[in-house]
Amino acid sequence: MKKVFTAIVLTLSLFAAFGCKEKSANDFIGLQMYSVRSNLNPLEDGLAKIAEAGYSFVEMANYNNEAGLFYGLAPEEFKALCESKGLQVLCSHTGGPNPDRTPMEDCVAWWRKAIDDHAAAGCIAVVAPGMASDSLQTLARYCELYNKVGEMAAEKGLKFGYHNHDNEFKFKYTQEDGSEITWYDYMLANTDPEKVFFELDLYWAVRGGVNPVDLFKANPGRFYMWHAKDELEVGDPATTIVDFPEIYKNASIAGMKYQIVEQEAFTEGLDPFESVKISCDYVKTLRPN
Repeated sequence: MKKVFTAIVLTLSLFAAFGCKEKSANDFIGLQMYSVRSNLNPLEDGLAKIAEAGYSFVEMANYNNEAGLFYGLAPEEFKALCESKGLQVLCSHTGGPNPDRTPMEDCVAWWRKAIDDHAAAGCIAVVAPGMASDSLQTLARYCELYNKVGEMAAEKGLKFGYHNHDNEFKFKYTQEDGSEITWYDYMLANTDPEKVFFELDLYWAVRGGVNPVDLFKANPGRFYMWHAKDELEVGDPATTIVDFPEIYKNASIAGMKYQIVEQEAFTEGLDPFESVKISCDYVKTLRPN
């Protein structure tokens, strides 16, 4: 009886850690909606198919700051539509003004509105999906801005994060002391861990020549979200370049709480929703440790 009680407590703890109801330990998986971008018309049907593929939440990629809309809907309307299909609205990929070309106060105002709109949509986080940086000075300004954005997000009960591609690992900048530092390492060193988390795109990190596990060990706790992505369907043995089982063994070191599938390509002839279902099914076999 004692063993049974212990197992129940452990299971409920896992549910709480992933913010979900009573499901198995790795059923709470999201989809970046960009994955099925050309197949979301009508939106209601697309969301239903995402849920049918096994996903529990979505990460958006279609925020209109000027109009304050997500996929053409007001934040509250979008949230209600997702929930009617059994999906939570977790976060969004949202760009913003370049602080090299826009006064800092205008950048801050843009992000303040974005945070308000994302809070109204029920998001727990806003994620910047990359940026344009061609100098260390530009990168420094972005880090300054992101620390401000993270502070503003926290005031509204949200988190703020950054999503990488491969350039952040390939590009190096020369610092004042003559040493070189990669774009990504500079961001890790110059953003406040209390204000900025990193949504590590596992595929792009590997493409950038980096072992994600090494990143976790060097920067424990910074990687609140992951993008589980591969060449095609996640974990396809014929095309995979990412060692997902080994990476998932180090989830606690990374600080990962949310895993999001993203696909930019599909096996030829395969329906996109069937493709993202295959990815979801594979990720469900992995057990974060």
